[in-house]
Amino acid sequence: MAIVNKLRELGLIAQLSAEDELVAHLESGSRTVYCGFDPTADSLHIGNLVPLLALRRFQLEGHRPILLVGGATGMIGDPGGRDTERELQSREVVEAYLARIRVQAARFLDFDCGENSAILVNNMDWTESLSVIDYLRDIGKHFSVNAMIQKESVRRRVEDPQQGISYTEFSYMILQSYDYVVLNREHDCTIQMGGSDQWGNITAGMDLIRRMEGRQAHAITYPLVTKSDGTKFGKSSGGAIWLDPERTSPFSFYQFWMNSNDDDVIRYLKMFTFLENDRLAELETLHAEDPGQRQAHRALAEEMTRLVHGDEGLEAATRITSAMFQNSLSSLGESDLQQLALDGMEKTRTGEIGLLQALVDSGLAVTPRGEVTIGQARKLVQGNSVSVNGEKVTDVERQLQRADALYGRYFVLQKGKKNHHLIELEAE
Repeated sequence: MAIVNKLRELGLIAQLSAEDELVAHLESGSRTVYCGFDPTADSLHIGNLVPLLALRRFQLEGHRPILLVGGATGMIGDPGGRDTERELQSREVVEAYLARIRVQAARFLDFDCGENSAILVNNMDWTESLSVIDYLRDIGKHFSVNAMIQKESVRRRVEDPQQGISYTEFSYMILQSYDYVVLNREHDCTIQMGGSDQWGNITAGMDLIRRMEGRQAHAITYPLVTKSDGTKFGKSSGGAIWLDPERTSPFSFYQFWMNSNDDDVIRYLKMFTFLENDRLAELETLHAEDPGQRQAHRALAEEMTRLVHGDEGLEAATRITSAMFQNSLSSLGESDLQQLALDGMEKTRTGEIGLLQALVDSGLAVTPRGEVTIGQARKLVQGNSVSVNGEKVTDVERQLQRADALYGRYFVLQKGKKNHHLIELEAE
């Protein structure tokens, strides 16, 4: 019962199938549990960390995790959580996504630890050879259309006369259910995990195992994480927070967690980190006493950045953060500035340019009325409110020339204490 209690304490359980039976099943020996990931992009994002880290928790408790990548289902599209059809991707695109996701996901599980080593599978391996006749006769005959259209993910689309649902997406439930059958048959997998919006698909798989294999299987769903204000978790002003450092830099990744809402930070520490209970309790107390010290935020950002990007990524993120806070930007390395150029701050690419025009182009020279003007730029410089690469500038004639740029490419403009903009000079 330890793993079920642990997941519940961490806020990682939405629903369980036949809880007493599931608990007894887990207590009676090492079990195999799987979760699937469809390749809808060339990188996983932080929303995917919930199932990945839940699989890791099962492995740490002595169970065997299976990570399924949906080479087949990824070409169909899950109707769950969507009001419109997904755009169908070509096989080549899906396979390219899979290759990158496989590498990312493998960082979170141990694939070489004996009997409970993680397994990585691709459902294209058994779906590709499945004929239409076999699909209809051997699998489809076990599904009642009446029951399928009652599943929440399908019913919502069926009841919307403007959208509806194609047979392609309608068949997704059958394919996912068959995945569960194959893993049950070949790996003795008896537990499937997924988001709360997957409950219908998972229970359909349980029923298919009962019908085709005569065995009992189980389901665990985790809640879809939202912020305390009800908005979607895993988004920033720049979009999704990706695990790929080429899409979301370690610095920006670190800042996402540092900027967590005060009401969310303790919950995120419990859900996403592997800190001991004593340390979690300590951080919760410190946060309650003085959230302004941001000790819980810092612990969260450090733990998550180390987990996803390693010690090197964390060192770079904290180095850039310190340089920005202390206005010592000249101490940054070229790779640090490249992180800022990627997504750490607003950026403008240009040729050599005057400082006043750069302030206008960057949007920093904004008046109280919301207008961006040369006059406001001049006022900021003359008022000692502008720094270039960490040094105050009061010369309104200052030019941003390549000879003065950091590494021949970069200028970091700063207005006041918190407003930064990166100027990247175009190649000659």
